[in-house]
Parts: sequence; C-alpha cells; structure tokens
Amino acid sequence: MKVWQIGIVGCGMISRAYVKGLALFDHVAIAAVADLNPDAAAALAAEIGCPALEVDALLDRSDIDIVLNLTIPKAHAEVDLKALAAGKHAYSEKPLAVDRDQGKLVVAAAAANGLRLGCAPDTFLGGGQQTARHAIDQGMIGEPVAATAFMLSRGHEAWHPAPEFFYQAGGGPMLDMGPYYLTALVNLMGPIRKVSGMTRITFPERMITSQPLAGEVIRSEVPTHYAGTVEFHSGAIGTIIQSFDVWGGNLPRIEIYGTEGSLGVPDPNTFQGPVTHLAGIFRNREWTTVPLTHSDQVLRGIGLADMAHALTHDRPHRVGGDLAHHVLEVMELFRESSALGRHLDTTTTCSRPEPLPIAGGF
Repeated sequence: MKVWQIGIVGCGMISRAYVKGLALFDHVAIAAVADLNPDAAAALAAEIGCPALEVDALLDRSDIDIVLNLTIPKAHAEVDLKALAAGKHAYSEKPLAVDRDQGKLVVAAAAANGLRLGCAPDTFLGGGQQTARHAIDQGMIGEPVAATAFMLSRGHEAWHPAPEFFYQAGGGPMLDMGPYYLTALVNLMGPIRKVSGMTRITFPERMITSQPLAGEVIRSEVPTHYAGTVEFHSGAIGTIIQSFDVWGGNLPRIEIYGTEGSLGVPDPNTFQGPVTHLAGIFRNREWTTVPLTHSDQVLRGIGLADMAHALTHDRPHRVGGDLAHHVLEVMELFRESSALGRHLDTTTTCSRPEPLPIAGGF
C-alpha cells in the first residue's frame, strides 16, 4: 500500500486539527511542515517529529506528494498554484480562493498539470451529514422541496488570537462559515442554479478582546451579515442566513423539507449528529432521532485522506476543486446580487459527491 507523503504549509490553529485527523489513516503521513513564521513551523514540527522547512524548500522536496495548504484565505490560491507548478497535488483550507476568478485559475492549473485539487470543508463526510444524505437518497422525506441553513454569531474577535483576516477579503461570515453550509447543501441537494441575496455591515469597526491583540481595532472590509435564497437545479429552494452581527438565535443549523416529511441536519462544522426526522402530516408528528448510518469518529483531514485513497484507486475524490469552485461562486453571488438588486444565475456546476459506503472506508 502506498503511503502518500504530506507537506503542510501553514502552521496556525487549524493545523493541529488536521494532524490529529490524519493520524487516523495509515495511507497518509506528514513528511514536513512550513510557515512564514519559523517559530510556528518549528513548534508544529517538534510535536509531529518531522522537519520544519521554508515554503520553497518544502515544495522542492521530491518525496512530498500532496501539499496541505493551511494558510490564510488570501494566500490559498497563491500557495495552491505554487504547489501544482511544483508537481504536487494540492488540498487547501476553505475557501478555495478569495474570488472565483482566482479559483478558476487554480482549478485550471490542476487540470493542466494532471494533478488532484481538493478543498475543505470535508465535514460532510462525517457521520451526521452522511446519515442525512442516506436518508434523503432512500426517500425518507420524499422529494426535497426546500432547505434552510442558518449560522448566527457575533464574530471571532472575542476568542481568536488573530481575528483580523476574518474581516478582510476572503473572510466575513459567508466566505468563512458559508463553505460548511453550502457544501453540505450541495451534498444533500445537488448544485445550485440561481442566487438572490442581501448584505450589510452592521459594525464597521470591531475591537479585539482576545489575547494577544486585545484593544486593537479591526475595520470590516467585507459584509458581515448575509441573507438570501438559492434555487437548486432540482427546483428546490433554500433560505440562508450567515452572520457575524448577532448575539445568537434558536434557528436550526440545517433543515431539509420534503413532500413526505422533514429532516433535521446537524451542524455542518462538525462530523457528528444527531439527525432528526419529522414524518408527514398524517403520521406521527414527533421529531425522532435517526440512527447514524456512518461513523462519526472522523476529524478534519478525512477529505485529504479520501483524495489520497482516490489517487491510489484511480477514482474521483469527493472533496474536489469543482465542488469548492461552485461553492465559492455561489458565495460571491450573494454579495453581487445584493449590490445589483436582482437574482443571478451561476456559471459553474459540479456533481454531488458520491456518498461514503455504509460499511466503512472510502
């Protein structure tokens, strides 16, 4: 069995989650790490027991097969393009890029070089989301006709050690959290045909209260509240709110409504459940828990592990560049629709990712 060698570029907070998640799979191994901050790279390398390198040195290593790009959003496209030019497969954190034109360049570069491109989120491969997908595919709620997806929060400046980039290009609630919700919806409902949105910036300036930057002021460069609708190619309609401007709410994370019932879908930022079901009007009206059909004992990195497995077995991988690029376009269209005051059609599409086998594995 081939063990695919991973080089991590970007050693910030999320890198530890990937290290922990990738350790669950024996067909991938971390060979080296790099970061513009040498101390961050050295700290992660010491934890893993691998070399800490400069970025160019990591890309030059012939034994590294896949670059795991965990840089800030503004650097995602640049690092992916460098990795692909160096002959490495690339897998990045979300979003794929700060705009769809950059994303298109990355997708094209991967195709031109005959290399794989992957992009988070991979949470839709967790037990909760896969159980919901199985329920829909098996007809538990009949034909899906509508969906809701809500993420309401006050932003990141109260807890994140370096929250500035969440309010710069590539950030905001839609490009930061929207990938989880929209990727989950595409997995459940298929690609999106049409988008309508309204946006605003409620707090042009925000004060950081987390350490070590407490007291510094961030200026919001991107919308911080999005509300809109999408029409799927299937004809179903979705309602979406993504916000960094509210203190919280009681709205569901995701619900899918069908001709024969409704499905409660768990937080798409996690790999767990529960999944709940409400039967049709002439049946039991109590929400019931749906037993998980897939393991929820997976973590961030399962998408990269799936890509490596797909390389070995010459099959499509589930967390692909086309999916990430489609989601990126949809996220941009919310803002553009708001500015223009009309709905907009998508120009990209993708296939629904294949569900994971119920028996386990890929």
